[in-house]
Amino acid sequence: MDEDLAVIAKNTRKEEIKNFFIKHKKKIYFLMGLILLSIFSVFFYLDIVKKQKAEVANKFIKASINYNLKEEAHYTKEFKEIINSHDTTYAPLALFFLIDNKVVSSNKEINHLFDQVLNNVNLEKEIKNLVIYKKALINADFQPENIMIEILKPVINSESFWKPHSLLLLGDYFLFKGERQKAKDFYSQILTSQKTNKNIFNQAQQRILKNYDE
Repeated sequence: MDEDLAVIAKNTRKEEIKNFFIKHKKKIYFLMGLILLSIFSVFFYLDIVKKQKAEVANKFIKASINYNLKEEAHYTKEFKEIINSHDTTYAPLALFFLIDNKVVSSNKEINHLFDQVLNNVNLEKEIKNLVIYKKALINADFQPENIMIEILKPVINSESFWKPHSLLLLGDYFLFKGERQKAKDFYSQILTSQKTNKNIFNQAQQRILKNYDE
């Protein structure tokens, strides 16, 4: 008797499952199709991203190796296109190439390129801090102190590797402007920081010994 009831119950469940699939087969097929389409789309997207990154990498390598002054306009365009690609690796490298080789001379354009990288590229934290530091380094020759501090604020308010470098830059900036106390304040922050590397510590210490009677 118990065995018969078990068989009936089993058959009933099978029938219920069968009826459920028959009743909702369109929804089930649609859901399965949607899942497969999503999986396919992810793989397709990752493949496109991989190919685009390879193209940007090849473009940067060719442009940096073949760069020459006779075709400066052409290569400037190439590097700017790499920056506009927003590639996490090659956009900042293209920016640094333009800056280090003094290809772009306009301060306004230089800052525009920096902002493109900082605002549009998904940079790792320390790479972003490096870009900020480089931007401040370029701007130190012509920007007022409020702009310099605003540029470096994200770095000096963090525990970044580039914080001591930024503090030293600000110290040198104010010392050059003749604002000795402000310069000393930034140098002193380096000396009291537990994360300052030895080279930056020594530079800050030498600045204080040389410029202050202590």
